Amino acid sequence: MILYQLKCAHDHEFEAWFRDSADFDLQAGQGVIVCPYCADNTISKALMSPNLKAKKPDPDHISQVASRMRRQMNSLRQHVSEHADYVGQDFPEEARRIHYKEAEERGIYGEASPKDVRELLEEGVEVFPLPPAPEEQN
Repeated sequence: MILYQLKCAHDHEFEAWFRDSADFDLQAGQGVIVCPYCADNTISKALMSPNLKAKKPDPDHISQVASRMRRQMNSLRQHVSEHADYVGQDFPEEARRIHYKEAEERGIYGEASPKDVRELLEEGVEVFPLPPAPEEQN
């Protein structure tokens, strides 16, 4: 496992773990790495200072953490699907209609491109992008 300091096209910096350098290249090339601040998927490596005291990551611990994160994300997805209306590809427009009080206020979920999410956030529309479930990444 390798930890990279990353940044999006809007200079937001964040960290992410990858199996190896090739894994980062593959995910960045597919646009599946998303900035947690603005949902931009134009991601590059930022300058990093070496951590000379770093211990080799414990694969068992990393596996446990990844498993816990998957369970939490699945739980969040299930909660959203049980308590919000699915609007599919109409998500950006329906979110705007709710924000501008042209539609009933309610929880919704659906699909939106990173560009759509960025535009919604710039308009002040509160959205929370979720990464796709692992089976949805193919």
